[in-house]
Amino acid sequence: MPVRIVLNEDEIPRQWYNLAADLPTPLQPPLGPDGNPISPDMLSPVFPMNLIEQEVSQERWIDIPEEVLEILYRWRPSPLHRAVYLEKALGTPAKIYYKNESLSPAGSHKPNTAVPQAWYNKQFGIKKLTTETGAGQWGSALAFSCALLGLECKIFMVRISFDQKPFRKVMRQTWGGKCIASPSSETQAGRAILEKMPDTPGSLGIAISEAVEAAVTDPTGQTRYSLGSVLNHVMLHQTIIGLEAKKQLAKIGENKVDVVIGCAGGGSNFAGLAFPFVADKIHGANIDIIPVEPTSCPTMTRAPFAYDHGDTAKMTPLLPMHSLGHDFIPPPIHAGGLRYHGMAPLVSQAIVEGLLSPQAIPQVECYESAILFARTEGIIIAPETSHAVASVIREANKAKEEGKEKVILFNLSGHGLMDLAGYEKFFAGQLQDYHLPEEEMAKSLAAIAGLPKPSTQKTGKW
Repeated sequence: MPVRIVLNEDEIPRQWYNLAADLPTPLQPPLGPDGNPISPDMLSPVFPMNLIEQEVSQERWIDIPEEVLEILYRWRPSPLHRAVYLEKALGTPAKIYYKNESLSPAGSHKPNTAVPQAWYNKQFGIKKLTTETGAGQWGSALAFSCALLGLECKIFMVRISFDQKPFRKVMRQTWGGKCIASPSSETQAGRAILEKMPDTPGSLGIAISEAVEAAVTDPTGQTRYSLGSVLNHVMLHQTIIGLEAKKQLAKIGENKVDVVIGCAGGGSNFAGLAFPFVADKIHGANIDIIPVEPTSCPTMTRAPFAYDHGDTAKMTPLLPMHSLGHDFIPPPIHAGGLRYHGMAPLVSQAIVEGLLSPQAIPQVECYESAILFARTEGIIIAPETSHAVASVIREANKAKEEGKEKVILFNLSGHGLMDLAGYEKFFAGQLQDYHLPEEEMAKSLAAIAGLPKPSTQKTGKW
């Protein structure tokens, strides 16, 4: 029985997969402040044109540059593991596989897009990148990538995570990145929030506002903004995960996957694993595809599909996505990467179409699942990944009840060795479940009440 399935370097995928080419109902366009679709040129102060071209592309396959592959070879292809010890503990007839993205230098899936984003910016003549980060995985990955490519990197980190995860800051410092707690006094957006809410724990929406402002106000024009999730080109770069997984499953004769699972905050690691399988589902495969989120930030399971800004200060275009509202301030749970108010438009449209079946799982169940995983498979996983593992355990137990031999695949999006404070609080009995109250959600959704409404058109096939 193979427990660890690897690919040789010459088997690495040489193209990314673009789901936008195959969506049965096409994505609706981002809108400007006037409610009209924006042109690619309007994004040029924020992103380099070579990435904007990927953002709007309808091509199914996009070549990965050789120079990018040469950097990815440092840890890719990543291994696919059979979770035989977890299977035995659960007594399930299901076969559980996980793609181990925790082995990148930054410890997560995030460098899969950080490297190409830094490379494309450098090709365009950019000298400095700004970004935001929640739990710190994305900020660490971009600092790592900028160090390899000789770019400056400035990171606005959500205040609560800045305080909870001090060693993420040290990682970024080691790679030469500058880390600032958000909201900060460095930007107009940050100062406005601090004046209004001086004790705020911060949010990804606020940190995005600060990072975008820092990029577009650089008088030299040599700074651009880089985003670790949500946008189409980010989802694109991450599909190397699912494409590798397909090759690895084929290598051991697994021709049918029944369930594909990933945690989802903005959508990047979930999309990276799932989108190549969504393509299969579109073309007739019978697969359950499950993005998992916290009950405290129920973007996919309770929030409307709406046009909303990606940031609190409304500097970004209106995107068609499931959203809790750009004013949403999430509770300070430890899964910092799953606290974003919106969901990637590509993921959102796939939900509208019925191709995905989102779940929301409470924090305590996720930590219990993470501990079972650590005590069987041995890996201490990130709090974000624990949501995927909790869903896997639910699906494996369902297979046991039904007596079915299912194949379950999930993405282990990152290790939790920088997140041990959350585990410590769990063992001390200090973690509680938090279900977002309807009245709190209504408050944050009030901010988008007057914005344009996207169509919920779908084919009705799923």
